[in-house]
Amino acid sequence: MSGSRYFIGVDVGTGSARAGVFDEDGQCRGTGKRDIEIYRDHAHMVEQSSANIWASVCHAVQTALAQAKVSPDQVAGLGFDATCSLVVLAEGGLSLPVGPSEDPDRDIIVWMDHRAVEQAERINALGHGVLRYVGGRISPEMETPKLLWLKENRPQIFKAAWQFFDLADFLTWRATGSLARSTCTLACKWTYLAHESRWDPSYFHQIGLQELADENFARIGQEIVEPGTAVGHGLTAAAAKELGLRPGTPVSAGMIDAHAGGIGTVGIGGTPECNMGYVFGTSSCTLTSTSSPKFVPGVWGPYFSAMVPGLWLNEGGQSAAGAAIDQLISFHPAFHEASERAKSQGLSLPVLLANLAVEAVSSASHVVSLARGLHVLPEFLGNRAPFADPAARAAIAGLGMERDLENLVALYVGGLCGIGYGLRQIIEAQAEAGADVQQIIISGGAGQHDLTRQILADASGKPVVAPQTSEPVLLGAALLGATAAKSFSDLRQAMQALSKAGRVYTPASGNIRTIHDKRFEAFRLLQAELRKIRDF
Repeated sequence: MSGSRYFIGVDVGTGSARAGVFDEDGQCRGTGKRDIEIYRDHAHMVEQSSANIWASVCHAVQTALAQAKVSPDQVAGLGFDATCSLVVLAEGGLSLPVGPSEDPDRDIIVWMDHRAVEQAERINALGHGVLRYVGGRISPEMETPKLLWLKENRPQIFKAAWQFFDLADFLTWRATGSLARSTCTLACKWTYLAHESRWDPSYFHQIGLQELADENFARIGQEIVEPGTAVGHGLTAAAAKELGLRPGTPVSAGMIDAHAGGIGTVGIGGTPECNMGYVFGTSSCTLTSTSSPKFVPGVWGPYFSAMVPGLWLNEGGQSAAGAAIDQLISFHPAFHEASERAKSQGLSLPVLLANLAVEAVSSASHVVSLARGLHVLPEFLGNRAPFADPAARAAIAGLGMERDLENLVALYVGGLCGIGYGLRQIIEAQAEAGADVQQIIISGGAGQHDLTRQILADASGKPVVAPQTSEPVLLGAALLGATAAKSFSDLRQAMQALSKAGRVYTPASGNIRTIHDKRFEAFRLLQAELRKIRDF
């Protein structure tokens, strides 16, 4: 073992920081996890602490190393991914309060925070050309609307800020001291034009953030590199001590968490352009790679070299996916009974409901029959794609007076079908623009169950492929570290070498396919009618 080399991937999601230690065959040898704090004092405000996140990262890495029985000298490279949240720091790396709590530790506006809806609407009304590369409309989940909100509502904080970081870029700075940013974070969330290797100053002047342009973008990124690029001089002595690693260990430029899941999966089969990465977690993200730019209304991108270097990326998704299912089933009268039953069996409630659904029918594809007449539009937090409509909301049609567990299972199945139909809409919108895919490669905590995967295949009409690894997001982050360590010539080679396929879920045909086609039409009808009536 002493001659073996290992790579560490660190994934900072919405609720936890996780780390995984991988060997040179892509096998996960050990993992660690620690929850991170989240603050929701106001309806549309969600905040976190960078100090708390860094402490959780360090604990997760140390735990993973101990579990893997790997020494610091055996770790050849380290990669980070994180949610696309905004970190605001003063000179010297001191935290600044981003909200009315005035707590300086709360220095992060979380990706899902919607305080900047008004700012996003004003930016979209101006119609600057850079918006072509975010699907035509910028989202309040992206960073420039949030920066504009800070300037307008907390001008003293905006002025005092030394650096505005995407969370993944904060982590690489905290680890290495380097201010280098990733093309992944900046192209996808900050309007950096990676295909031209430049910011567009006129955009910042037009929307009211002219200071950032006049400073030559010193606070948001002057050195921008592709994922897989080693940054700085590796781990600083201080960071290495906190992480339990060796100073100088190579660290890659980071990625958004969903995109790391793409890196860990879309290399399956050796042709990323054929695969749609589908990261099914609290929210969902679709990741489609193309050799030339494809402009898809309502779908973010095309972004150049934001995920697979040298390829263009279109990014869709659902603002609430796993969270939508949790919200949906919490409404039902049988929720508490089912929760206690799940707890007694050591299961999450969605897993219990999935198990019960499968037990009730002859095959996974036939569970759709349980939801007959029950239709769910699960857009609790708006429609991210293909309509880019943050004001969209959920609807449930076909409810009766039932209060039993059987009806809760039916509602759960209807919700999963709704997630699948939203995925089908994104696939069809992209295909119309010339960005068709052959199969879906699934990852994310909410997409682990066989039933979930089969329903997604049936509802979308595309095969769903499970990666061989149980930790595709951590693998993607580790592949960044492996590339930074020069274990592979480039990130694409690393993906093709270590991303392997597991089980394939083939979409149903015949009567089941006909049922899903009809339910998809009902799904679109609900969307259209809700748009007509939501303002009164």
